Amino acid sequence: MSSGEIFTLVMVGIFVLMIVFVILLGIFYPGSGAEQLGWRPTRTPEEEMENEVDDVAQMLEATNERRRRRGLADLTEEGITQRVHADKREIAKMREQHTLDLELEQVLEARNERRRKRGLPEMTLAELRDSLGVPPDSA
Repeated sequence: MSSGEIFTLVMVGIFVLMIVFVILLGIFYPGSGAEQLGWRPTRTPEEEMENEVDDVAQMLEATNERRRRRGLADLTEEGITQRVHADKREIAKMREQHTLDLELEQVLEARNERRRKRGLPEMTLAELRDSLGVPPDSA
């Protein structure tokens, strides 16, 4: 072994030992890193929840103030919740319709491919919906 190889092995060994030492120190040293640094969160979870409730109340009051100026009725948290649920139902309904439309297009393409091979005329989407008993697209 040359002196260059020995030097390389010694340096790699020292580096590996340092890494192992730091890992073992992190595992076996009592307490956490946050305690060692004296880090404390600026707000407790209870304070965060209070701030969130206050923010919602302020936004609701500001919205109601604008609605009053336009002559509209005030919104309540329950009313907003109902509107959100109605919007979610509408989005789910639209998603289901879109998925159905995509599936029907795939079925139509496969059927028309088979019909072309047999020399039959292509089927329209309306004809496919009718043959499957699917109501026409409401959109």
